[in-house]
Amino acid sequence: MQIPLHIFILLTAYLLGSLPSAVWIGKFFYGIDVRHHGSGNAGATNTFRVLGKKAAIPVLFFDILKGWAAVKVSYFVADMLGREEFNSLELTLGAAAIIGHIYPIFAGFKGGKGVATLLGVTAAIHPLSALVGIGVFVFVLLITHYVSLSSILAGLSFPISILILFPSSSPTLILFSLLTPALLLVTHQKNIERLLKKEESRIYIFKKKVV
Repeated sequence: MQIPLHIFILLTAYLLGSLPSAVWIGKFFYGIDVRHHGSGNAGATNTFRVLGKKAAIPVLFFDILKGWAAVKVSYFVADMLGREEFNSLELTLGAAAIIGHIYPIFAGFKGGKGVATLLGVTAAIHPLSALVGIGVFVFVLLITHYVSLSSILAGLSFPISILILFPSSSPTLILFSLLTPALLLVTHQKNIERLLKKEESRIYIFKKKVV
C-alpha cells in the first residue's frame, strides 16, 4: 500500500476517534464542559455523573460507533492487502481511534479513557469477544456498581476470549488482545488507587444516583 494512502487512512481513524461527543453534547445542550466536573474525563461515565442518562447514552453510542467506523476505514484498501496485512491494518486503525479518543485534537488533547471506543474497535474486529466483554462489564457493574472495575475486568476478558474461548491464529490480534488490559490498567491508574482505598465512586444506573 502506498505510504501517502496509509498515512491518510491512519489520520482518518485518528480524527474519527478525536470527535469529542461528551464535550460537544455537554457544551451544546447543557452549556457545560464535563471535563471541568466530576472525574474530569470526556467519556460516557463522567457524562452520566455530571449530566445524567439522557446525555450519557448518546455519548456512549457515539463513542462506540466511532471506534467501529475507524476500523471499517480499512475496507477502502482491502483489495490491496493480504489477510494478515488486512488484520494488522484493522488493529492499527483501531489503535489510532483509541489514541484519538484519549488525546483528541478537537478538544485540546484532553479526552476520555477510551473504553467505549475500544468496545467499538473490538466489535468491528471480533464481535464474539465484544459480546463477552459486554457481558462481563454488565455483570460486574450490577454487582459492584464500579464502572472502573467493570471496564478493567471486561478488558481482561478480551485476551481470554482470543486465546481460549475463540482461539485465533492471528499474531497481531493476539498481541492486540494482550495489550488491551494493559491500556485499561494505565488509563485507570487513579481509579485503581481509589478502589484500593475504597474511595471510588459507585454508579447506580437504575436508582438514578451516584455515590
